[in-house]
Amino acid sequence: MTASRRPRRQLALGVLLAAAALAIVAFPFRATWWGGWVLAIAEAGIVGGLADWFAVTALFRRPLGLPIPHTGLIPSNWELLASRVGTMVGDRVLTKEYVTTEFGRVDVADLLARAAERITREDLERGTVTVARWLATELPPRAGAELLARLRSLLRAYPVAPLLASGIELARQRGWDARAVGAVARVAADALDEPSTRKAMAGLIDDLLVRYREAAHGYPRLVLGLADAFGLINRERVIDALAGGLHAVARDPEHPVRRRVIDTFAMLPGRLAGDAELIARVEAVKVELIESPMVAKLVDDALAELGRVIEADLATPRPDLAVWIANRLERARRTLLEEEPLRRDIDRWVKAQVATAVERYHARLAGFIENGVRALGPEGAV
Repeated sequence: MTASRRPRRQLALGVLLAAAALAIVAFPFRATWWGGWVLAIAEAGIVGGLADWFAVTALFRRPLGLPIPHTGLIPSNWELLASRVGTMVGDRVLTKEYVTTEFGRVDVADLLARAAERITREDLERGTVTVARWLATELPPRAGAELLARLRSLLRAYPVAPLLASGIELARQRGWDARAVGAVARVAADALDEPSTRKAMAGLIDDLLVRYREAAHGYPRLVLGLADAFGLINRERVIDALAGGLHAVARDPEHPVRRRVIDTFAMLPGRLAGDAELIARVEAVKVELIESPMVAKLVDDALAELGRVIEADLATPRPDLAVWIANRLERARRTLLEEEPLRRDIDRWVKAQVATAVERYHARLAGFIENGVRALGPEGAV
């Protein structure tokens, strides 16, 4: 018995006992006109109180533990009651049309605007720091490795060629392919200006020359040997020419090499969708990368190092990671606040997703409510 219910039960018991005491006192005077009235009132109170107690108690348990028929109705029919409640609420109250209509009245765009207006840059940073530190504390040390193992299993069973084709098509629509080609050419050209990279490239050229001479026979082998001996093959000039070509590709958006790479890139989605040989090669590379112990160790080491870096950063008063995330969130907040068409697009998208979810999962709603009522149990309903 809870503390809130105890005074009410004591009051009811007190009133019933008072009625019984009044009946006992009035019984000797039942022959008088006033004694008969008082006795009748007391008897009515006793009978009504006992009847109400019996009726209410009989719903939830057997009064005084006696096996009286048609008592303890709720416990004995709990499964049927749970099924009927689930059907009534799921199929007759929360219908598809009602849920969709009620959610359609919610102005998601206005809620987004008000939320973006109330939240400040400091709120975003504090929230980011709190969440990041909580995750760093609560996540187990092997969480990254377990997540990676699950991703490997998912990638192993999921064909990657359609996903890759969709990603390339999206990159082309946004113009990321042209920017990526220019950025790669710029990075490669800048790298060739570094002495260490030039030295490595010179060694690579020497290795290629040696292999080509070993594969060649007769006159070509003799010519290559003489050209190398007399210094006609200038490795620095080869590297300079390669660096100059890469700089030209990076600077000129209409460079033939750049256009050729972009055109080849544009052909990939179609080939990834219809070229069985290319699809098989992509899947083979995927499996090889997933199963490679070297790749697994590299990723594990990278995750471990990343975890150490993040942990050290979160130990500082103002973590750089939180500042970086908060800056992006602040940019998104300002965009939501300033661009009403974007908020309306989000509003329509959210409502469309809710309508789809209701259409797809409404049949399970009655079962969900039924299971909830069943889990509550007859004791919880009292």
